[in-house]
Amino acid sequence: MATTTKVPRPTDRPGINNPGVKRGWLIAGGAAVVCALILALLFSGAAGPRQLGDPGALTRWGLPVAKALNNVSVAAVIGSLVFAVMILPRRVGSERRRSNTADTAGEEHPAFSAAMTLASVSAVSWTLAAVGVLLFTYSDAAGLPLSGDPGYTEGLASYLTDFDTGRAWLSTVMIAAVVATMTFGARSSGWLALTGVLSLLGLVPMALIGHSSSGDDHYAAINSIALHLVGVCLWIGGIIVLAVISGRLGSLTTSVLRRFSALAGFAFVLVVLSGVINASLRIDDLGQLGSEWGLLVTFKTVATLLLGGIGLMHRQWIIPQLGESSGSPTGGQLSARRVLWQLIAVELLIMGAVSGVAVALGRTAPPVSEEIAPDASPARILSGYELPPELTFERWFTEWRFDWLWVAFVAVAAIAYLRGVIKVRRRGDQWSLLRLVTWLVGLTLLTYITSGAPAVYGMVLFSTHMVGHMALTMVVPLFLVLGAPVTLALKALAPRGDGSRGLREWILVIVHSRASALVTHPLFAAANFAGSIVIFYYSPLFGFAMREHVGHELMNVHFLITGYIFVLSMLGSDPVPRRAPYPLRLLLLFATMAFHAFFGVALMGSTSLLQASWFGNMGRDWGPSALEDQQIGGALTWGIGEIPTLLVAIGVAIMWSRDDARESKRTDRAADRNNDADLTAYNNMFASLADRDTRRGPGAPGSGEPAPSQKPDRPGARE
Repeated sequence: MATTTKVPRPTDRPGINNPGVKRGWLIAGGAAVVCALILALLFSGAAGPRQLGDPGALTRWGLPVAKALNNVSVAAVIGSLVFAVMILPRRVGSERRRSNTADTAGEEHPAFSAAMTLASVSAVSWTLAAVGVLLFTYSDAAGLPLSGDPGYTEGLASYLTDFDTGRAWLSTVMIAAVVATMTFGARSSGWLALTGVLSLLGLVPMALIGHSSSGDDHYAAINSIALHLVGVCLWIGGIIVLAVISGRLGSLTTSVLRRFSALAGFAFVLVVLSGVINASLRIDDLGQLGSEWGLLVTFKTVATLLLGGIGLMHRQWIIPQLGESSGSPTGGQLSARRVLWQLIAVELLIMGAVSGVAVALGRTAPPVSEEIAPDASPARILSGYELPPELTFERWFTEWRFDWLWVAFVAVAAIAYLRGVIKVRRRGDQWSLLRLVTWLVGLTLLTYITSGAPAVYGMVLFSTHMVGHMALTMVVPLFLVLGAPVTLALKALAPRGDGSRGLREWILVIVHSRASALVTHPLFAAANFAGSIVIFYYSPLFGFAMREHVGHELMNVHFLITGYIFVLSMLGSDPVPRRAPYPLRLLLLFATMAFHAFFGVALMGSTSLLQASWFGNMGRDWGPSALEDQQIGGALTWGIGEIPTLLVAIGVAIMWSRDDARESKRTDRAADRNNDADLTAYNNMFASLADRDTRRGPGAPGSGEPAPSQKPDRPGARE
């Protein structure tokens, strides 16, 4: 009779003690959310009855409770998916198997199973909570208690389709429902990563309708809220996941904690800085911190810093004591584990209180009014900002309006690159200083284009908008590609051996994917690069990008990525699935130069205004007319597009020449090693053919000469 051997689960392995956070602490954390929410609402009076249009006690208390449940649920979903995609291995013992079979072979790791169960339950909770927020939000806005009357239902339907807040929460419900469905069915790493990205997109509607989204600097407010939500979800969601899977980690405890510690450190910095930026938009002076809103912000800030201190204790003191051994822990390690999970339990309580206060804060009016004045200028009504002063040479360098999404991206990209260079050089490998400089120059230009004068004046001047666009798609990518960030990442990041996928593994997956092979194909990259500009400016996409903040950011992302991929396919050194031969690269470059010239000339001769309802109604009383400015923009498009393309073409020609020189040297060295064996064999072949023809004589098959009887007579010869 055949016997089977049971694969030991991490919790079954002898000698491994797995203390964890008990379920009671999770319940206590939820209770902390509710208690802090109630106390904060009572303190601020945000749940008190209204004199006019009171929706009733059920809505006044139900809405913040539903929002708190929504926030905690989405955090748990995102945290669970991040753990499943980037921190935990999917299979037990997958470190002993090849990475390409780790997703399909072996028993599912209990920690991974617990994380996915948490993701599914939290996603269902998120969906239901979002539905509750949607219903309560309409009741609160309409000043009507919940009802099933036809008139109430008709008003709710209109609210969902005609109002930004209603559309935002309807989008959230739909995203949450799709995420919930995918968490039950998806198990491969690729689908789980897609589900995680979709769950992060579920934060966008929440950011668009948050506090200060209609303030004096609404772009900064929306961006800071979005960054804040991402940081909070990564941090709180990760703590919730650790509390759930703590007893199932086994020998993975130390590595999982170290990975989450790095992620939590990033999330902490993101939460603190974005919170400071957002709070600064809602107060005029520090004295306003004494208001109800200010005191709640102060409490939230102090609690957040306390949580950061606990996280620092994890990283600096407790985790190093745990060790990497999979055997029986020492007494010191057991003590460290016990203290670790106790601190995580305390974090749950503090985070619960902070979450409750944050929801109450969203229901409390800030000191600075967020309403647009009835007599606002046309520029304020259209763009959300007052008309900037006339553009002069000095103002190209002095006018700034920081786009915090891009500032955060640049900061992370710069720090990560510098750390990678330091790590590579400490290991004894070389990394070109020129690559470092070009990368930093590219990031500096990216910051200027997205936050400097091109961004400020690009909202009111088409010509300045085109300067930013062409620089974003042609100039910035040139410097970033020369920095070779993918090559550096592959050199600096260590491969994982436990079957999980870190940044290095995901980079390799993306580089070798079919999608990468498609978008980096030279013909596709060139067509996308050249065709995007026409599709964008001669379609409603241009108006969407000017009027909607999401459209504006998507425009920046699209043109940066499009330009980056095109330049990468031409002269990049980072790995791509396919490289075009040099003659084809030059042909594609000259074709794009001609296309940019055609587009620029078309704008220069145009007599109709693109997005006339925007640029023609800005109320600008300085500079050229809107149509003249558009024609100037066409000339700038032509000039800015041609110069970088020509530089890329020169670079391709230089690379071609160097490759030919290297090939010639390689051939010469090979000839020196084998005494020109290839050339000798080539000459011997022709000598052999000549000798064969000589032996056969004229007219023989294969000799190449006719037989004497077949030779034509000479003129005048006698018979």
